[in-house]
Amino acid sequence: MPYRFLLVAAMALIVGGIITLGAFASEPAVRHGDTSRSPVFGVALPEGYRDWQTISVAHEAGNNNDIRVILGNDIAMKAFRAGTLPYPDGTIIARLAWRYESSARNNAIFGRDQSFVAGDPINVQISVKDSKRFPDTDGWGYAQFENDGKANQSVALVNACYACHKKLPAASDLVFTSYSK
Repeated sequence: MPYRFLLVAAMALIVGGIITLGAFASEPAVRHGDTSRSPVFGVALPEGYRDWQTISVAHEAGNNNDIRVILGNDIAMKAFRAGTLPYPDGTIIARLAWRYESSARNNAIFGRDQSFVAGDPINVQISVKDSKRFPDTDGWGYAQFENDGKANQSVALVNACYACHKKLPAASDLVFTSYSK
């Protein structure tokens, strides 16, 4: 009799464990050591993102002092052009950053310091809209990829993306960039 109880209890624990694991199956699985995806959201660097269209460009002064181009996939571009908010699921925004540098060559030609160019690359940041996959971050998943193409594995850094984006007005759907016409 006690063995039957132990057997039933063991089976209940096993079934409960399987059900619990199944509840997390829809979450992006990032295996330990997998540097192709962000550690928090499981976002990968989209293939062909360098061929996407330009949403806008920006110069970030201060600590970063970089120049950046913000690109969008076809879904993002359609939404930006139409002014569709919130952005539809499937929207992907890529932010590419380079050091903001004075161009000695160009300035010599112009006779004064007035020309700035993109220097060494810094990183690529990706934002993915998927309300089912990322319900806890208002539908957005984030990643930062370094110059070697590997996802930055700092959980604190990746979580900082949402921490800043959620400071934006809800009407912006947590996107910093506006479409440059």
